[in-house]
Amino acid sequence: MTAVLKINSAEATSKPEAKMTFFRKWGPTLVALCAVLALNMSLFGPTMSDMPEIRNLSSEEGGVMEYTRRRHRYLGDYVHVDVSDQFSVFGKWTVSIIYFAYWVFLMFPNWFLPIGRPGIALGGGLSMVVWRYILMVTGQGPFFDAERVIILEPLFLLFGLMLTTIYLEKMERGGLFDKLRDSLDDPVNWKRSAKIMLMSTIGSAAVMNDSVVLIFSGVVVDLCVRHKVANSLPYLLSLATTANTGSALTLTGNPQNILIVSLMYDDISWIDFAANMALPVFAASSINAIMMFVYYGAELFPGSSGVMENAGIMFLGNRTPEMLAQEHAYYARQSATEPEIVDDNGGWTFWSKLQVVIIVCFLIFFACGFDVCVVSITTGAILMVIAAYKRQHYDPKPDNTQYDVEGNPLPPKKTYDMDGNEIEPDEEELVTESETTLTEVDYGLLMLFIGQFLLIGSFDDTGVPQAFFGLSMGKCADQMTEGACVYWFVMIVTILSNVASNVPVCQMLAATFPYATPYDWLQVSFSATIAGNLTMLGSAANMIVAFQAAKVGDRTFTSERHAPFGIPSTLLSLYAGTFLLATFHFAPECSERLGTCEDAE
Repeated sequence: MTAVLKINSAEATSKPEAKMTFFRKWGPTLVALCAVLALNMSLFGPTMSDMPEIRNLSSEEGGVMEYTRRRHRYLGDYVHVDVSDQFSVFGKWTVSIIYFAYWVFLMFPNWFLPIGRPGIALGGGLSMVVWRYILMVTGQGPFFDAERVIILEPLFLLFGLMLTTIYLEKMERGGLFDKLRDSLDDPVNWKRSAKIMLMSTIGSAAVMNDSVVLIFSGVVVDLCVRHKVANSLPYLLSLATTANTGSALTLTGNPQNILIVSLMYDDISWIDFAANMALPVFAASSINAIMMFVYYGAELFPGSSGVMENAGIMFLGNRTPEMLAQEHAYYARQSATEPEIVDDNGGWTFWSKLQVVIIVCFLIFFACGFDVCVVSITTGAILMVIAAYKRQHYDPKPDNTQYDVEGNPLPPKKTYDMDGNEIEPDEEELVTESETTLTEVDYGLLMLFIGQFLLIGSFDDTGVPQAFFGLSMGKCADQMTEGACVYWFVMIVTILSNVASNVPVCQMLAATFPYATPYDWLQVSFSATIAGNLTMLGSAANMIVAFQAAKVGDRTFTSERHAPFGIPSTLLSLYAGTFLLATFHFAPECSERLGTCEDAE
């Protein structure tokens, strides 16, 4: 076995990795960009002159409704009226400057001071509240109802999902999450990447992409170190890109979908959303996986001569000599360390089974249409009670015994009062959840959302975002997701999601077309989510992977290395999924609450 390891090491030394040429690195990106431009030119003409005509409907044809759907948003007894005409030019410019200044700070959080994004967003939100008050007093703008623009449902849901994920991870060593970690290991490179992608896709759809990448980034880096891979980038990309893609499947998969739950005028259930998204998400995931295996074939299929041999390895079970050497080395290491490993939790303990039952019930309640905020917080609270009970009654108590230099236990120290009476030791103080697990909830993320809500809510009041969408969409402004306009629409959303981040874009769109139908929001959700894979700054999940990997010394996941794969994979996935969603969906293209579905019939 030692000889095999030496041969493998010699081969690695004698075959240095060839430097990737410019065309090999950026060729797929250039082809994908040209294809997108060609598609839009074929649909709308080189000068966009072939866009559909603007619809000028009479009042009998619903013209008043078309005007109203862009001007007001009704949610119960709450009415959001367009107040952009109450701003002076000075008011609009200053509010816009404040928003974009803090947007730059959010993109580069440590530019001036190491405050971090949550502090910057909260400071920006408070600055906006103060400035809007000054504008109101001086007659330059209307009253700013800050409480109205802070949307509570996403905050409740994020808190519940973070609480649930933390307790699933921390409740038991060797429990559900540890078993998931162990299941990712494999001696075969492409299988290891496939397992990471499958786990990331399913996990993100269930409990939110940011939570999944936060927990598993370090695990992926550890696997790369354990197997001594030359390039960890394919495995980190496997985690990040599929976390974003898989999160598009459900309403609770990512922050922007969580926000859409609150912004959507007509209700759509968790199961209906997932059913509509299943086909485009499956297509996007398949395209991403295929491109991963093709683009990084040299790393994932060592010793292979090309794509055809890679296919034979995957589907026919073939092996190259290099792959066989890796497998032999893996099993040799495993057998050498096996006697030293004592796994007391190798099987499924009662607590692990209980975790599985709770997660199944969690998903069933989502599917049955119960309030997602209540379900997620309740699940987290139940897991918290179970974890506290387990720690108090079943977990081994910490050993506070002190020993001398020879290892003999020392008797407990006695203390006396001033009269010489022995003081009995107090009963051991219990460790509470607020001192342990609850401190791991990312409260900074909640602060980030609150600050962004204040910034974007005030910016929306000026009417600038609505005007931008009207200008960029051209004649498609009144029919963003209809016919060929949907392809232009997803391109605009993709660009904005990578410039301004996907959560702000969704909130801006809510002010642009507040009466959007469930189908409209499906297209917004899919394009804003998949767009997160275009660049490393396009999604918080990407930045989490890069940050977590850098913490343990792996700095291969950078913007420059992400782009050559991210751009072509994202564009192909985005347009293929958009076509499938536009062609095969059963979400209403009308508003049931407004009664327009009856008119359509």
